Amino acid sequence: MSALVAIIGRPNVGKSSLFNRMIRAGSREAHATAITEKTPGVTRDRNYGKTEWEGKGFSIVDTGGFYAEGLPHEDRKIADQVWEQALYAIEDADLLIHLLDGKEGLTPADAELASVLRKSGKRVLWVVNKIDAPAKESRTLEFYRIGTEEILPVSAITGFGFEEFMDKVVSLLPAGRLTGETSLEEMLPKVAVVGRPNVGKSTFINALLGKRRLIVSPVPGTTRDAVDSICTWYGKKYLFIDTAGIRKKVKSPVRAHRGFSGTNETVTPSIEGFSVLKAMRSIERADVALIVLDATQGIVEQDQRIAGLVEEYGKSAIFLLNKWDMVAEPEQSYKMLTQELRNKIWFMGHVPHLTTSGLEKKRITKIFPLIDELIAERNKRVSTGELNRFLAKAVAPHPFPRYRGRELKFFYMTQVEVAPPAFTLVVNYPAAVKESHLRYIEKALREKYSFKGTPLRIYVKSR
Repeated sequence: MSALVAIIGRPNVGKSSLFNRMIRAGSREAHATAITEKTPGVTRDRNYGKTEWEGKGFSIVDTGGFYAEGLPHEDRKIADQVWEQALYAIEDADLLIHLLDGKEGLTPADAELASVLRKSGKRVLWVVNKIDAPAKESRTLEFYRIGTEEILPVSAITGFGFEEFMDKVVSLLPAGRLTGETSLEEMLPKVAVVGRPNVGKSTFINALLGKRRLIVSPVPGTTRDAVDSICTWYGKKYLFIDTAGIRKKVKSPVRAHRGFSGTNETVTPSIEGFSVLKAMRSIERADVALIVLDATQGIVEQDQRIAGLVEEYGKSAIFLLNKWDMVAEPEQSYKMLTQELRNKIWFMGHVPHLTTSGLEKKRITKIFPLIDELIAERNKRVSTGELNRFLAKAVAPHPFPRYRGRELKFFYMTQVEVAPPAFTLVVNYPAAVKESHLRYIEKALREKYSFKGTPLRIYVKSR
């Protein structure tokens, strides 16, 4: 797994702007990954991305803002949740960037946060943002009161000081976790095994590997971390990532240093919270996610949430109806479960499913041809000429409503990305294209080109 840099700081100091600039530094196509807004507190969860600098790759996470005490009670509850998410990122990171605001100057909240980051035991780099010229570098001087020997000036907007900043970041990351040349594991098909606790994920992987590679226990939540295993099937290798079971969000005793409640509580994030973070990172790394379901319990709300995560991350997927050896009436249960999948996880109707038993090793090897097929589908590319012929046939018989008295025209369609496949639809009035129109076009795309098991992205823009 590549090294991880976490950007931490108060709201509106420019964390998302710095995150976006770091992402663009390693990408040929400049595109923002995090939302940037002048309103404090916009980033409430974590945004992940990857970048590269001087041939060395690493991951970045943009976190929500740190609020000091004094907020109204309603806002404090949200602030607690935001900071809890940031603490998970701090725990997972190799380097913390404490981003400060050069325009606003040093605040008590900055000093409090600096103390929290020191106590984490992680390496910290203090950076003052919004310094866009050499003449303004003197603004960094007051920040030395935090107690550090080095502070870097930077402007996330203009790029002032950015090269020196990135050089420093790379120098502080563990060399063994910086990606440069493509490793064997990077070239392997990566498969994340995800699901609720105790649905049989570890047993399933142990069955594939033919050994007890992972701890297996009837106690839910035994696997707390992500565990990688290489499995070989007919001479081809696959990297399997077993993750902790994803639970519903639970209340956590997390508080900041000196406590949001004003007490001297210790920073103790819940183990389950870290498990969710690890599972999310595993999904992010994967090409295909095996969503393991307990066939004896049917589809529950948390299965829907996990499927939604996989879809949101743009990963191909296979549903495994596991513990099939414990199903009393297989034929009736199969009809019921497939209907539940259609009804409860309707947004993933393109995803195939298999009945399996990790305990008795039933039908477990059937996943490999499916994995290969899905990876080919998620990397499929259709030429613009072919797509335009498809689009003309798809929209011709379909009466789209007029927009402000004018006809909605579809000019052309082109594929802009793979893994997952993404398309740009060029029209005269983007505001006239409704969600139902996009669903219709997606359905037509799947009927024509399949894209089995993989999500599709369709973007709309004007000429």
